Amino acid sequence: MNDSPTPSPTPLVDAHAHFVTDAYVTAAKAAGHTHPDGMPGWPSFDPADQLRRMDEGGIATAMLSISSPGTHFGDDRAARTLSREVNEAGAALHRAHPDRFGHFASLPLPDVGGSLAEAAHALDVLGSDGLTVESNAHGVYLGDERYEPLWAELDRRRAIVFVHPTSPPCADAVSLRRPRPMAEFIFDSARTASDLVFSGVLLHHPGIRWILTHGGGALPLLADRLELFRPRLSRTGPEGPTVPEQLSGVWFDMAGTPFPHQIPALVRAFGSERLLYGSDSCWTPPEAVAAQLASLDTADQPPGTTWRSLTTTNATRLFPHLRLPQPEGGEGQGT
Repeated sequence: MNDSPTPSPTPLVDAHAHFVTDAYVTAAKAAGHTHPDGMPGWPSFDPADQLRRMDEGGIATAMLSISSPGTHFGDDRAARTLSREVNEAGAALHRAHPDRFGHFASLPLPDVGGSLAEAAHALDVLGSDGLTVESNAHGVYLGDERYEPLWAELDRRRAIVFVHPTSPPCADAVSLRRPRPMAEFIFDSARTASDLVFSGVLLHHPGIRWILTHGGGALPLLADRLELFRPRLSRTGPEGPTVPEQLSGVWFDMAGTPFPHQIPALVRAFGSERLLYGSDSCWTPPEAVAAQLASLDTADQPPGTTWRSLTTTNATRLFPHLRLPQPEGGEGQGT
């Protein structure tokens, strides 16, 4: 009988975790988001509770961001102020727990000028790990030519841009009045990713490290179909990388229901070299996060490694400044 202790699992890096502040929720409700994206209400966020649950799940570091509906509720000036407030709050959480919390700063899109200013403040002053945008901002998707000055600057900086889904235009009609995170978020992620491809943004700005959520949404099933149309519709013309090739250069997280179907489909379509773990807390209830973590550990593991080790190894490439505790028992996480 082997009496040696069971090796501790590789500590996870959570690339998809959220926070809210009281002031942010108040501003969102005042703008009419009492049931955000058709959900029953707003979650709460307590740093101590978040850290406790991270410890329970073996999560070493969580990259915190503001989720949908973002920070722009119709007024550019108010959106700039609110973005600055939540970004200062996120940076403060990082300063208080530098090895446990990272931070993606919110941008007040579709206000490009305000977003350029806030990106500079977040990256140069606050030391944010990256930036977060919604899949569309009041119906303006990420391939829109109005955003070109922003993408050019973030390409120059080689910035990380975390793309979170949000409600599409005419959300009540297309969602059949059901919560939009159930299905519409999955479609809107694919919609904005296809816009990045067909507009040429992915090819023209290769320095941006994009992170798409929820296993790419519907993209694993749509990539080949999009490729049928690309030679005639893409602004880059028929030559150049295919849709699957372009999307293989994007990072993805596995928030939501990764197993048994979503992540295997993603890996078959785009590979596993840029796959990250994501919990989607605090919007996802603790019991659902625990079930997702259990599925991560009980699923068929990738050859020669585990999903925990694979995603953490990838995360240390994307975030090389992270200092993660070494697990007991010698299970390596890679570099």
